[in-house]
Amino acid sequence: MDIAKLTIDGIRSGLKAKAFSARELCDAALAFAGAENPKTNAYLMLSEARARAAADAVDAKLARGEDAGLLAGVPVAVKDVIVTKGVRTTCGSRLLEKFVPPYDATAVERLEAAGGVVIGKANCDEFAMGSSNENSAFGPVRNPVDLERVPGGSSGGSAAVVAQGTAVVSLGSDTGGSIRQPASFCGVVGVTPTYGRVSRYGLVAFASSLDHIGPFGRNVRDTAALLEAIAGRDEMDATSAFAPVPRYAEAMTGDVRGMKIGLPKEYFAGLASETGDLILRGVEALKKLGCEIKEVSLPATEWAISCYYIICTAEASSNLARYDGVKYTLRSEDSGTLAAMYRNTRGDGFGAECKRRIMLGTYVLSHGYYDAYYLKAQRVRTLISRDFQNAFGEVDALVTPVSPFPAFKLGEKLDDPLAMYLSDIYTITGDLAGIPCMSVPCGTASSGLPVGMQILTNHFQEAAMFRLAEAFERNGGVDAA
Repeated sequence: MDIAKLTIDGIRSGLKAKAFSARELCDAALAFAGAENPKTNAYLMLSEARARAAADAVDAKLARGEDAGLLAGVPVAVKDVIVTKGVRTTCGSRLLEKFVPPYDATAVERLEAAGGVVIGKANCDEFAMGSSNENSAFGPVRNPVDLERVPGGSSGGSAAVVAQGTAVVSLGSDTGGSIRQPASFCGVVGVTPTYGRVSRYGLVAFASSLDHIGPFGRNVRDTAALLEAIAGRDEMDATSAFAPVPRYAEAMTGDVRGMKIGLPKEYFAGLASETGDLILRGVEALKKLGCEIKEVSLPATEWAISCYYIICTAEASSNLARYDGVKYTLRSEDSGTLAAMYRNTRGDGFGAECKRRIMLGTYVLSHGYYDAYYLKAQRVRTLISRDFQNAFGEVDALVTPVSPFPAFKLGEKLDDPLAMYLSDIYTITGDLAGIPCMSVPCGTASSGLPVGMQILTNHFQEAAMFRLAEAFERNGGVDAA
């Protein structure tokens, strides 16, 4: 039983053949995660008791001849901004270091109802704010591909555990690329579904109009299975969509002949690098599979970085105001007044990046600046969304890079926030438009570091996105070019 190479289909076959039990798989996964975690710091904690109870429940169902679910026995890691009942949820912050939620996120409830086994909570940038996973109060995550490099952020821990092999699949969250960029840096598959496809109930809010929960996996089929298990309308989240959830596996036929693929010229302008070369080789591979390639334009892209960092910091400023030392957070003991308690609790508890975004967000929402910044950014967001709708009137999917470069070294961009923000340039537009997008491995650079190719489709067209990605993966990716 090689945990690092198991897939969901492999686990299902192994359980059916009684090659191992769900409990044996769970114990092996926990032991492997405990042994490997010191190398990467990808887990903040393992949930042994909860995992074993879930595995025993799967074995009991199988013994009774019942269907144990789509994810029966599958070891899953959950990003530590997604709440888990009875298991600490820290959001990578000292403020919530001892917080134990009294309820589960809807996504966690659903994955366990489908037979998934939550083995631990994955490290992340504090309150999901970052592009390198160096902003966690509990230390950075190291990339399993190269331990001197970042895994990407903010869901770096969720990507790293899958790349390392200590979890078969994992849940992350994406606000501006926090699933796709780590997936690209770690050489795994990462999916950001349509906004509203997965309930945000139990996801600790960063920027509420941009936040998504999505899956990581070692292949496209595994991410599709996890998304299918957690997606769907939830009465606890008014923004969750009523759209029916397809059987994604049925869409993955391998046949993509006639699919029209758009290449946004703004994403490739000036991308003279190995990354660009690999993406173009990926496009050639899709062309050989029978796809039609067409250049398209997304003219509002040039304002995307400014638009995104105004909107996300404004929403972060509002959402993080709840952490005041009164209810469920760390409380500063060195405070003689209520105002001092607020000030000292936030000063001691928040890290530098959270403070930076709170200050930026408070500024753009302040009297005299709201119209000049926040309102204008919302108008630009509408233009970005309109660009995508125009493009999808011509093509079935868009293909772009995920990041301008592969994983960078730990500490390389930590003191240059602007350079760090610019690393999100290809991913933030999908979040602003609320469309589904994903990263699928697209070869390795000469440095040996993986590069991901981004696929974007229209709202609720995840099935088409999976169909294209799985065909690309099945036929050898860039090696088929």
